[in-house]
Amino acid sequence: MTLLDREELADDVLRAAVRLLGCTVEADTPEGTVAVRLVEVEAYRGADDAASHSFRGRTPRNGVMFGPAGHLYVYFIYGMYFCANITCLRDGEAGAVLLRGGEVVSDLATAHVRRPTARRPADLARGPARLASLLGLGREDNGVDVTDAGSRVRLLAAPPVDPALVRSGPRVGVAAAHDLPWRFWLDGSPGVSPYRPGRGAPVGQLKPRK
Repeated sequence: MTLLDREELADDVLRAAVRLLGCTVEADTPEGTVAVRLVEVEAYRGADDAASHSFRGRTPRNGVMFGPAGHLYVYFIYGMYFCANITCLRDGEAGAVLLRGGEVVSDLATAHVRRPTARRPADLARGPARLASLLGLGREDNGVDVTDAGSRVRLLAAPPVDPALVRSGPRVGVAAAHDLPWRFWLDGSPGVSPYRPGRGAPVGQLKPRK
């Protein structure tokens, strides 16, 4: 399979998010190579997105979000889990797409060794923490170039999905800007995680950049 070209991600977060649907993230792990087809993603932008880690500017933690496109932004949450994003937009502009859910397209036995508590194949990568755990993503992967064939984690291209299959809705678990329909998923996929609203008042509808 062919790696997704970096230029396809150097785009607004909403278009980049939809482009990632159907693509495959492949990772080399101690148990073998694991591959997940992305079926649910969530877009985050920069200074105009109050729910984004980059909303208040660049820091040592969020620096990867400022580009270039095609790199992993990995962060730790709730003191327990890692979540993984893929950066987009042009170098210097903050934007990333959270990898929320996927379907395993590699050997299921290897995937179950990686995630032994999963009761069903659909649970192996359903939700951002499970997906990151399955692929073995941690702090050491922050900044990895997924468009490089030599990387441990690689992003494989797929034809753009049929727009009729794409659904959108509010992002999950965010307190700010939680009414924005910036979560995208493939209708009918068992790898899509359940929706859980965040807490807090909406800050209003933000308009995508032209």
